[in-house]
Amino acid sequence: MLTVYIQAAMRLAKYEILKDDGSFYGEISGFQGVWANAETLEECRDELMETLEDWLTLRLSKNLPVPIIAGIDLTIKELANARIDCLRCVRNIGL
Repeated sequence: MLTVYIQAAMRLAKYEILKDDGSFYGEISGFQGVWANAETLEECRDELMETLEDWLTLRLSKNLPVPIIAGIDLTIKELANARIDCLRCVRNIGL
């Protein structure tokens, strides 16, 4: 599922050639801070995918929201529900 999500997100990427140095710039709308800049389009795509993977790893590890792409929701619902249940237990025993 993660691979399909990343592939779908990469299909949303937009690229441009920067006028000042002729390098390639790429970003994915909706993924704040996910961008890449490289000498070739292939290098830019590779760097953008690596940046996206790192961004997803960080956000998911901290249970932060990520965009729903191609109907895929990566929200970790079980962890969120477990945390709510834990908070209920703490309240019930008076901690």
